[in-house]
Amino acid sequence: MPTDLPNLLTLSRIAAVPLLVLLAVLRHPWADLGACAVFSAAAITDYFDGKIARERQLISAFGRMLDPIADKLLVGAALMLLAGLSHLSLLGLLAAIVILLREILVSGLREYLAGLAVGLPVTRLAKWKTGVQMTALGILLAGDSGASVLHLSFLPLNAIGEVMLWLAAALTLLTGWDYVMAGLRHAEAQDTARNHPAQKGLSRP
Repeated sequence: MPTDLPNLLTLSRIAAVPLLVLLAVLRHPWADLGACAVFSAAAITDYFDGKIARERQLISAFGRMLDPIADKLLVGAALMLLAGLSHLSLLGLLAAIVILLREILVSGLREYLAGLAVGLPVTRLAKWKTGVQMTALGILLAGDSGASVLHLSFLPLNAIGEVMLWLAAALTLLTGWDYVMAGLRHAEAQDTARNHPAQKGLSRP
């Protein structure tokens, strides 16, 4: 049901996107810190909605549909804001492009495999990628200006965030390659089955 707690947490991630955008475009140190807080809180719900759904046996088709959509909306909005507001260096922008393209690639693969009634299981490495990626984006949304509000100007948050973003991009390439290989195996199996249908009753001892 859409009103189950896991689904409400998922919906909260979507609801957080407009607030995240509003805070980020204000371009004020306190607003940057607020954007970081909103993004981080939304990212944490990604862990708890799945955990609660499994523990309480509240897994639903609505949740399975909405969860990846909410994740991609949140991550896509954060990446676009960081790029559009010039919070990324050229190298950081390249990492963001890698992550965004991987999200599009995996979405396309999932759509294709869904037509075959085949799912792409989330690997442990993909979970690590998500954790590093969300941490990097939260740090970058706060940035050096957010650190100054907390009197932590000695911490180079922009540099730390970009290093973590590149780590997430590297993990993105690894997990993306795994998903591509899985998709190609299923596509090859479909082509083989189509081109070499079983011939019953033609071979006899």
